Formats: sequence, structure tokens, C-alpha cells
Amino acid sequence: MRETVRVPLPRRSYDVRIGPGLIAEAGAEIAPLLSRPRVSILTDETVAGLHLDALKAGLAADGIAAEALALPAGEATKAWGPLETSVGWLLDQKVERGDVVVAFGGGVIGDLAGFAAAILRRGVRFVQIPTSLLAQVDSSVGGKTGINASQGKNLIGAFHQPSRVLADTEVLGTLTPRDFLAGYGEVVKYGLLGDAGFFEWLEEQGPALAAGDMAARVEAVRRSVQMKADIVTRDETEQGDRALLNLGHTFGHALEAATGYSDRLLHGEGVAIGCALAFELSSRMGLCSQEDPSRVRAHLKAMGMKTDLADIPGDLPDAEALVELMAQDKKVVQGTLRFILARGIGEAFITSDVPGEMVRGVIADGLAVAV
Repeated sequence: MRETVRVPLPRRSYDVRIGPGLIAEAGAEIAPLLSRPRVSILTDETVAGLHLDALKAGLAADGIAAEALALPAGEATKAWGPLETSVGWLLDQKVERGDVVVAFGGGVIGDLAGFAAAILRRGVRFVQIPTSLLAQVDSSVGGKTGINASQGKNLIGAFHQPSRVLADTEVLGTLTPRDFLAGYGEVVKYGLLGDAGFFEWLEEQGPALAAGDMAARVEAVRRSVQMKADIVTRDETEQGDRALLNLGHTFGHALEAATGYSDRLLHGEGVAIGCALAFELSSRMGLCSQEDPSRVRAHLKAMGMKTDLADIPGDLPDAEALVELMAQDKKVVQGTLRFILARGIGEAFITSDVPGEMVRGVIADGLAVAV
């Protein structure tokens, strides 16, 4: 039950390996990349407690020594302080340009470790071993690395492609239901942005996938990664099509900032709510049918996911303040915010032609329901 997706970039092509048991075979997967038999691992305390011994054993099976730094778990780790700690530790480990850094964790660790590798000695290779569903289907593939700023999410970073990605679907079984479903928000996004058939498959297979069906999990990860690889290959540095991958993120990132990047709202939950809002906005603008946002919400609700602003605990800023947070988004070009909207399920497109009052209206209506 193994799948391989190739990301065919000029001079930086790499494989994404998908399936159960890959951590146990990490040594065999990584050894061909090494100039000497050692790696430095950046991880978080939660993942370290669950899986670090297994990874070290998998590396040792091929004679690879490993040292690890475990950082606090959570979005707050994507910041200057932990980045400085990570780079300092890697320098103390005497990591050379020919060595490999291993990012072992979810999206936070993948983004942070990838950025540390990008700036260490002006660029050291790294391998992604994503342990969350969100990281396996999205953040581990495509080379976006970085940290958050007080002004917004992912505003500091670099494009730095991994040398290999090992998506061990077995470790998904150790995720909490909430964390798994947060990652599922990114899976749904792929169907919504460009593959209506995949969304239909998810409507049928989503419950089995959530319940632990391994074949369904492998297939969901494979289809998501293949779609991302195809888009990244066409547009590595987000000059055009790659922005489609941000469906739901313009709203979602603003909501994450409004909730202080805390456990009140996980990234994938923000994306799911953001997708629902993007389809609601598209419907109000007459771009898609009124049935489409209803269908999106129905599937998310059937999976037990957050779908509306009312599902976020605690108070939220008013519509004007949320729109202001959206204006800090990376997708702002010459002062104009680009939205990813849809003409239907599987038919997303990029536009700057969105009336501000309509955006505020969608948010205000959602907040009114939340009250």
C-alpha cells in the first residue's frame, strides 16, 4: 500500500512517498541523500514523545546517527525565538552544507525547520517527515517555509524545496480526532478548488477515512499531494496558479490572527470555515449556485467539523476588523487583496474584483449568527 508522487522541478525534483510503515524505513529512504551517516532532527515535544524513538530506530537500522531538538508544540513555535533556538542548535551540531536536516512533525515544525534549513549556511538540504494529516497533504510539499509575524501568518519565510517527503500514514492513527479533522479541512480544499470528482469521493469515503480506513487514507493523501505537485510544478513561487491552493486561507488566516494563533482555532479549522465563506461569497456574487455553499457546509458538518464563525469559541472582532486583518495577507498585490472564489465545486479561480461591502456583509452575517 505504497504510493510515490514525483514533484518534477528543474534541478530540485523529489519524491513524496506515501503509505504505512515509512518511519521504520526512514534510514533506507534517507541514506542515499547523505554525505555522512548522520542527521539532525527538529521536532516538537508531542511528536517526540510518540514517535522519536521509532524514527531513530529506523535511521539506526541503516547506520545513521541522529540528534534531535524537541520544541514546544503549537502554532506559537512558528516565531523568531524558536527559529533562533533551532538555528543555534543546528550550528552547535556542526551541520554542514552537505548534511540533511529532518523536519519531523506537523505543519508548524515543517515550516520552521524548512526555514531554518533555508537560512543555515545559505541553504542546507532537508527532509520532511510529516506526522499530521494537514502536513502530509499540504505543508510538507511545495517548499513553502517560514514563520508568523505579529502582523500576520507566514509573512517571513523562503521557498526551499525538501529533498524527500516521507508521509507515513500509520502515524495518523495517533492524532486526536480534532487534529485529524483539522487536516481534513485541507483535503476537502483540493476537491473544492479543482477536482469535483475528488470532492464526490470524499463525500462517500470521508467517514471511513476518519474512522481509520488505511486504503482510504493513503488514497486521500495521494490525490491531494498529486494535485499540489501538479500546481507547484506549474508555478513554484506563486506567481499565478499556485495561489489557488489558498482557497479558504484568506478568511482562515484572518480568523487565526483574530484568535491569537491559539487552540481556539486550528489552521485546518480556519481553512474549512474559510472555504465555506469563500463559497458563500461566490454565491452572493452570482458566480456559483446557491446549492454549492450548502453542499460544502453539509459535508463539513457531516464530518463533525467547524463550518461557521459561530463554531469558534469566544468573542471575535467585528467585520471591519476582520477585513483589516485580511488586508495583511500575503496575497495582497499593489494594495489589492486577491480572493480565491469559485464558479462551482472544483472550479476555483483567482480574482481581485470583489466588492469590499460584499466581503464585510458575508462576515457580518456570520458574526450575527455567532451572537
